[in-house]
Amino acid sequence: MSAFAMTGAAAPAKIAAKYNLGRNSKALNAKATLRAARPASMRVQASATPTSLTITPGDPSNYTLAILGDLHMDPRDTEHSYEGRDHIKKILDESPNPFLVSLGDLGESKDVNESKQLFAGTTDCFKMVREFLDGFGHKYDIVGGNHDLEGIDEFATDAENLEAYLKYMGKETPQFCYEVAPKTLIVGLGSTQFRDAQYTSHEVAIDQEQLDWFVKTIEEHPFEDGWQIFCFSHAPIIGSGLRVLQECHVVNGCCWLNHNDKRNSKLFIETVRKSPQIKGWFSAHFHLSHDYEDSITFPGGNNRGSCVFAQTGVMTARSSRDGRRQSRLVRGNSQGFEVCTVDHSKGGVVRLDATVMFSDECEVNLDDPTPADEQDIRGCSVMTFAHEHEDYDHDLWFSAYVPKEDDGCRVNEPCASGTLGVVEGDFSSRDPVKWWYMKDGAVLGGHNGMIIEYDPSTLAPLGMVVSRDELENRRVAVIDDEWGGDCLCLFDDETGDVTVVQPNEDGSYWRKVVRNKMYRMKEMRRVKAAKNYFQKMKGEEVELNVLSSYGPYTGTAGQVMGISTRAINPKAVVKN
Repeated sequence: MSAFAMTGAAAPAKIAAKYNLGRNSKALNAKATLRAARPASMRVQASATPTSLTITPGDPSNYTLAILGDLHMDPRDTEHSYEGRDHIKKILDESPNPFLVSLGDLGESKDVNESKQLFAGTTDCFKMVREFLDGFGHKYDIVGGNHDLEGIDEFATDAENLEAYLKYMGKETPQFCYEVAPKTLIVGLGSTQFRDAQYTSHEVAIDQEQLDWFVKTIEEHPFEDGWQIFCFSHAPIIGSGLRVLQECHVVNGCCWLNHNDKRNSKLFIETVRKSPQIKGWFSAHFHLSHDYEDSITFPGGNNRGSCVFAQTGVMTARSSRDGRRQSRLVRGNSQGFEVCTVDHSKGGVVRLDATVMFSDECEVNLDDPTPADEQDIRGCSVMTFAHEHEDYDHDLWFSAYVPKEDDGCRVNEPCASGTLGVVEGDFSSRDPVKWWYMKDGAVLGGHNGMIIEYDPSTLAPLGMVVSRDELENRRVAVIDDEWGGDCLCLFDDETGDVTVVQPNEDGSYWRKVVRNKMYRMKEMRRVKAAKNYFQKMKGEEVELNVLSSYGPYTGTAGQVMGISTRAINPKAVVKN
């Protein structure tokens, strides 16, 4: 694709040696007075006239971070992408110590040139995006998203696709780490899995090497030495509290970093909780704007450490779920930082969303069992929201529900030793109903006409356990399983039908239904080929019903001959 030749305007920022931090010698050698917040000491207040951060020209601690959400570049439709670039470039050109971060999903996951292949994750995609990012004229780096290794027809393996991604994007590793100002670190983690996914290929998966590196990097830049760290990933982490889409990312198991990894998915929030130097974590993935109450979340509630979490929107109307076109901007120095929105639909105007001011006079009694944000703290960091959220279109963009204490059973306390009997409530209702602890520690709840499983530590939604159609005209019971545990059942008052909702072999309950995309695409191609072949054989007037056999299906049979491999229609309606 010669039209996308490399330009010399600005190459991606390089890591000179393995995990060598920083490239700006002036910033590295400069001295500045550093102030930092004590652990979990951030308080939140709303204000029409928020505290403003003073940016003094020449202050070596100044930094400016522009953050791009899902790009999904499409050579057929580039107007909004280049318009957005112009907005961001103008801001960075006029700002001190600028750095650009792209949060991945670089190309459109569609056939853009009638090749019958997806554009995302291909060499042509990488070349186009490289030229686009070079055009900002500033240092930048990238974290990979769930679509960036999707070149499944061009590359046979994830390793080959990743190698091409790193080569064409000018990267040495999927992760990055830079010291953008004295004692100010930015850390990025990129997805490295698509074909090798055990379940959905759209899970944003951070490999073990990156996980080990991440923990080591945070530990080597401790709070006590005055470090402030900002983290970047395509998807948010469990426990961030950001708005997510229950009927898309949650139920499909691709909502959080390492969503399907029961152990490693918790590593990120555990690191945040014990690392007060982590001040911000920016993510994208949901194609939602910054105008919701939970587009930014702050320390407090389910223990989010000292970290502000922020959703990042998209540049193009084509990629936006709610019609808004927005990017993020962070302006900071040793005194604190501001989180802003760049509104591309309004000519690139910058809106201040929140201000975080540090203080070195904070006194938090860490031995006091009272949560720090409830103590009488003076002089601690204060986060100020600068505008009221719009939080519009609840019916269209329904946030995944997080259990609260007055919904049903108390947090951290099993109900009646975990055995509830019949759970009262209309579980087919779209309203929150109840949630409860199972004896094994799992947290389940009825919401939006489904039963959802929640992470016990953060109460973040994990996935769907029972679908709406299965709950229709059914009631719910949690009974003693007669072996020291309990058992989730659905039953019908009018019939003798009872369904036992079996947990997964790993102890979780949510249904990991969505399979690897590479296998699904191959299977769909086979179905299409079969339909074409037999349509020609039988004639166009014959209506074909083409099904796939996936046997053996999961069951309790102990012998092969007791299992059917007959094809079934997964959308078939059961008639009584």
